[in-house]
Amino acid sequence: MASLDWSQCQAVESVPGRRSGAWVFRGTRMPVSSVFENLQDMNVDELVEEFGVTREQVQAVLQFAAHSTEAPSPQS
Repeated sequence: MASLDWSQCQAVESVPGRRSGAWVFRGTRMPVSSVFENLQDMNVDELVEEFGVTREQVQAVLQFAAHSTEAPSPQS
């Protein structure tokens, strides 16, 4: 399975020296991986409250991951 190109997701950033360059929610130190690690046990509202990110950020990350599984558009 190919890894996601998180640079295409507006809700996240990777800053050298911050969390070893891991992808984090923009303007935070919260790794994006935290959403996926906790999604089985927490709903979006709980993630927002626990990790100090916005609902919009969490939704953007989930939508980005979901859209990455879609087949690419055929080239004309």
